[in-house]
Amino acid sequence: RPESRRRPPRPGGRRISGRRGRGRRCWTWCLYPPSAEYPDLRKHNNCMASNLTPAIYARLCDKATPAGWTLDQCIQTGVDNPGHPFIKTVGMVAGDEESYEVFAELFDPVIEERHNGYNPRTMKHPTDLEARKIKGGHFDERYVLSSRVRTGRSIRGLSLPPACSRAERREVEKVTAEALNGLTGELAGKYYRLSEMTDKEQEQLIEDHFLFDKPVSPLLTAAGMARDWPDARGIWHNHEKTFLVWINEEDHTRVISMEKGGNMKRVFERFCQGLKEVERLILERGWEFMWNERLGYILTCPSNLGTGLRAGVHIKLP
Repeated sequence: RPESRRRPPRPGGRRISGRRGRGRRCWTWCLYPPSAEYPDLRKHNNCMASNLTPAIYARLCDKATPAGWTLDQCIQTGVDNPGHPFIKTVGMVAGDEESYEVFAELFDPVIEERHNGYNPRTMKHPTDLEARKIKGGHFDERYVLSSRVRTGRSIRGLSLPPACSRAERREVEKVTAEALNGLTGELAGKYYRLSEMTDKEQEQLIEDHFLFDKPVSPLLTAAGMARDWPDARGIWHNHEKTFLVWINEEDHTRVISMEKGGNMKRVFERFCQGLKEVERLILERGWEFMWNERLGYILTCPSNLGTGLRAGVHIKLP
């Protein structure tokens, strides 16, 4: 607005950073003190609510990352979703890589609680993708129907899904799809954009259990991850359908290795090989994954920091 039309600040008001639209930094006046803005978390059961205090809120609520992401945007999903008495969720997300630094006073204790005592202020995160170190790893196929390992990776310099603009989301898709097209051998495959999929392709991906849908979980929608769906979202898989990459779902990318049966060692070997190749191809194009020695690989939800790795099996129950 012209200066003459802006509402003058109240005595004691605070000048805070915010965003007009997506990615444009602006300054505005907050008319109320932090104590008046503090969320009501009395009935909440999530890590954010357990660690946020009025004092921490007062120190952080006026801050923003260089892209304009604020504390209130980080915690909104945890404010809107109190959680369940027996299921403790995380309750906050990052909007960009810098969120973990600017709001470290809250993120660090949340990370420490969620990761069983890992202290990001004093510890360094080891990342080891040497599959040869795995001993055993072959499960009884009378009971194990399939095995799966997955992780996420984020492209440095682009906002994460809760905060990204349409242009940033499309850039993630472009960079990742171009890199994946460089895979060869057993990793070679094809990218399927959700918005351009044929009915036949969609039916096949559903039959293969590869297709991901628009997020409906309040935890994700409150964090802004379903915006502009299905723009710039897609699935890439190799011809053997054992190595998949989801693009622009909850993270920039979700990398998955899977196959029928109980050979988890082979699944992990392919996972490590594929990840290393994808990272090499990303680097060749002048980009890199978000990573630092304190937190490991940076992802949207603090629960997925570090290796971001999860392994599981589909079992047959008698």
